[in-house]
Amino acid sequence: MKKNLRLQFTTQRLIIRPLEEKDYETWLSGFTNRRPAQHRFDDGQIDMSEATLPWFAALVEKQKQSILEDDLYIFGIFDKATSAHIGMLDLKKLSRDEFQWAEIGYFIHNQYWREGYGTEAVSELIKQARDNFKFHRLEAHIDLGNIPSQRLVEKLGFQFECVRKGFIFQNGKWTDQQVYYQNLHDASLNI
Repeated sequence: MKKNLRLQFTTQRLIIRPLEEKDYETWLSGFTNRRPAQHRFDDGQIDMSEATLPWFAALVEKQKQSILEDDLYIFGIFDKATSAHIGMLDLKKLSRDEFQWAEIGYFIHNQYWREGYGTEAVSELIKQARDNFKFHRLEAHIDLGNIPSQRLVEKLGFQFECVRKGFIFQNGKWTDQQVYYQNLHDASLNI
């Protein structure tokens, strides 16, 4: 892990931080209270029967190890007022050295959609990626046709770069992904 990283951030309405074992009940509630799928990129209600407390504790430990290795930073998004689990963010190191390059990921539980949480949380992650984690370039890899996700990153200053063919194995096949990017040290960056 890079030294002196802050791993908890706050916004007007949110607390963003790595998961802790004490988060189990609120984390589970976020998943079990999801609505049915709203579109093809929404998992909707998810079977959480295997997500026991010991399973969750192992997940938290695995995420801590990824942080120590400066590989993958996974953050829970929590409502400041209610402590509800709103969703998750991640920041995946693609390369350090002369590149300082990372990929961002995000999801908001569908019961919290259209309330601005995605914009608020991802905007904060972009600032932290630049100021705290010292990344220069961020990428977002988005399924073709996932218009809500495309709109979110475009709203936050990402630019479409390309379509990577057969880029990710999901749903039993290799699928294409759209790549959006943002150079964080661009003088015109407005976050």
